Amino acid sequence: MSKNQKTAGGFSSLMASIAIAIALAIGVLIYMYVFGAKENFVGGNPENEAVEEGLAHTFGLIHKGGFIVPILVAVNIIIITFSIERLITLSIARGKGSTDSFVAKIKGLLNSKEIETAITECDKQKGSLANVVRAGLVKYDNVVNDASMDKEQKVESLKKELEEATALELPMLSKNLVVLSTCASIATLIGLIGTVLGMIRSFAAMSQGSPDTAALSAGISEALINTALGITGSTIAIIMFNFFSTKIDTMTYSIDEASFTIVQDFSSSNK
Repeated sequence: MSKNQKTAGGFSSLMASIAIAIALAIGVLIYMYVFGAKENFVGGNPENEAVEEGLAHTFGLIHKGGFIVPILVAVNIIIITFSIERLITLSIARGKGSTDSFVAKIKGLLNSKEIETAITECDKQKGSLANVVRAGLVKYDNVVNDASMDKEQKVESLKKELEEATALELPMLSKNLVVLSTCASIATLIGLIGTVLGMIRSFAAMSQGSPDTAALSAGISEALINTALGITGSTIAIIMFNFFSTKIDTMTYSIDEASFTIVQDFSSSNK
């Protein structure tokens, strides 16, 4: 790994850490000032029951979920934030137009030996696939008439160039997916912690000689609210992770296909 790659990786990790910290702060603020707003509760006191109807009722109920709620809100914000970031990044990495059409066009240009035109098409496409193909085509053009290398050396040099170009592009495609996969796992677990705490409160209310119905209701609400928030976050994270993984696999396949085409064309054209 080059020094620039390490620097880029460190910067990416720093930005991810900052984004997570900001999400946690936003989660706490939403819990305190949106879900905990006075108008959401009877008598304007968050210690009382939520008002009986409307959005304020829902916010008041969510506030009753306890201190786990802001954590779960933060997890959901993190999932949404990194999903948007991946959508934008992969959209840019995909480039302009259809990747299948691009690969087909490059194949046709290689067959007709129009290397310069193929490089121009890569500049127009501007995606990760185009970056790898362009690097390969430039190397192709450089080594094809290099008398100091035999055919095998030229092929190996071309393969190495394509591998290095691919290695530079793939980390950008899969970056931050680990955040989504982690959130998919921990969202349910954090929600389960809130569920258990809520059930403990409920059973404590039931254990009294005369059950405290208000405390029992509050404990059940806490349990169900945390369960709902945890499952929601986990579901979204799993869907988005699988969606992005499929997109990346498709792009990787296209890169491999294009690289194979360039090497095969070179091998068949240079005896």
